[in-house]
Amino acid sequence: MSTWRRDARLSHLKQTVHGITSPNTANANRMDAAVALIVRLGISMDVLLIKRSTNERDPWSGHMALPGGRWEPGDSELQQTAIRETFEETGVDLTKDSLGLGKLEDVRPNNPMLPISRIVPFAFAVPPWTEALVASPEVESVQWVPIDLLTNPENKSSTTIRSSGLSKNFPSYKVNGEHVWGLTHRILSRFLHAYITQPQ
Repeated sequence: MSTWRRDARLSHLKQTVHGITSPNTANANRMDAAVALIVRLGISMDVLLIKRSTNERDPWSGHMALPGGRWEPGDSELQQTAIRETFEETGVDLTKDSLGLGKLEDVRPNNPMLPISRIVPFAFAVPPWTEALVASPEVESVQWVPIDLLTNPENKSSTTIRSSGLSKNFPSYKVNGEHVWGLTHRILSRFLHAYITQPQ
């Protein structure tokens, strides 16, 4: 067994994910997407985030996000979608030295006009030497964000989004000058709440 797999923090991570794991009861279809919530066990525990490139055809253009994307017919299941998309976008190969922690609760966009009806998050742990890079033109940048930064109340914020001539405020995490909001914020909030409240 790899040394990093004996990290005592893994037990807490597994318990956290177990508390918000849900069964995969529906077959994947073209309206489904999957993302990877990847925790790197270094000196700190970091979550991998990407910033999507600016693209007028992408409804999530310029957003901070978890790596992932839409299910494709060649994917055996939605977890395979998350693994494939993560490698294509960041070069992180989750088929190698990683540990699958489980499937988290589905999230569904509030906007019915979006091309995705369901996003399924899968959690993984990776060793401290894992590096990520910009591996796709769909990605502008990648960064490992410490969980301690995300759980710090000082980094809870909100952002105003304009759409169809209207403005609306959304809760967010402030990360290195960027706002993490929307579906990604919902996924991270569930995970971080469970992480904080899970007894250690």
